Amino acid sequence: MTVSKIARRAVIGAVAMLAASPALAAGKPRVAIQTDKGVIVVELEDQKAPITAENFLYYVDKRRFDGGQFFRANRAKGAPGAGSIQGQPKPYARRAPPIAHESTLKTGLKHKAGAISMGRNAPGSATADFFICASAQPYLDAKPGKSDAAQGYAVFGYVVQGMDVVKKILAGRTDGPTDVPSMKGQILNPPVKIISMKRV
Repeated sequence: MTVSKIARRAVIGAVAMLAASPALAAGKPRVAIQTDKGVIVVELEDQKAPITAENFLYYVDKRRFDGGQFFRANRAKGAPGAGSIQGQPKPYARRAPPIAHESTLKTGLKHKAGAISMGRNAPGSATADFFICASAQPYLDAKPGKSDAAQGYAVFGYVVQGMDVVKKILAGRTDGPTDVPSMKGQILNPPVKIISMKRV
């Protein structure tokens, strides 16, 4: 057997071993969010929140977040550095139908620091808007009960890189105009641009 054939078999064997590796097989998808303030990398819990994670990846793969923005910084009163930032696709991006709500009571995921979760009105109305927690926000987790508030919000992943960028965005100027009274004093001015989102 020639040296080249031995080398080729060694490479094939190594590839097969890597493909069979439990760590690779169980790998969670990651998405890099490139903003004009820096990069945030999120790791999605696609096994625990499959509907929500798949929906997010659909918008990522269709490049509908490219040209979008972080438009809102909801800061917790009296707690510097605490709160969340909210992002959305580029203007007029075509949206897929709303997805079923994946309650944190069922997924076991929590709104801890770094959680990425879906924005919504009523449960089951979420499409593409999302938010990232700069701090733990347990009041957003689901609780026993049937009211909309008790259903909480759907966490589907966590920041693994770029929490400094999240906090930088949260600290931005928030005197932008809004027609929603509850968002007064929370609209970023200017908004933070989402240059691109892609799997990594």
